[in-house]
Amino acid sequence: MTLRIGILIFDGAEELDFVGPWEVFTMAKALKPEACDVILVAERDAPVRCAKGMRVLPDVTTANCGPLDVLLVPGGQGTRREVENKALLSWIAAAAKSARWVTSVCTGAMLLTAAGPARGKRVTTHWGYVGALRERKEAGEVLDDFRYVQDGNIVTAAGVSAGIDMALWLTGQLFDVPFARHVQRQMEYDPLPPYGGLTQ
Repeated sequence: MTLRIGILIFDGAEELDFVGPWEVFTMAKALKPEACDVILVAERDAPVRCAKGMRVLPDVTTANCGPLDVLLVPGGQGTRREVENKALLSWIAAAAKSARWVTSVCTGAMLLTAAGPARGKRVTTHWGYVGALRERKEAGEVLDDFRYVQDGNIVTAAGVSAGIDMALWLTGQLFDVPFARHVQRQMEYDPLPPYGGLTQ
């Protein structure tokens, strides 16, 4: 069975929040074409302008997306606006009901808690937004200093590169760990931050 992985995009979405997981899942498809289809979903059939200016075309709209096995919601400045978008929150809630996994990166956790799927769950988000997400009092617990957090079928990642880690872990859950490691190797993803070991 080919899995349908839907990545939500919206104006102001942080590029690497969704492009990182996109690379993971599409690499999985490149290695095993029958494994999954990866689609970008937006409210409108029009270019989406992301947080740093990248313009992206969605594959489908929320109206004609159909059921998903995996839903991923990125973060970015646009989440501050979309958290008030009742139509989008309703779509997230509906898509989550039939999805095997519901995931977010960075402040996408705010949309998952506001829409309902992550309400009352243990979640994480970007370190700079942990306090603000706690103040919303929608999550059961907001954890910091974690790359990603799983609570049932909800998985939230801290932000940007943590989304890649989460997507690789999820690939291991969807398929198997050896395949996820193969995907990681094909991506040359073996992070060693350039300033991590410096003392000054």
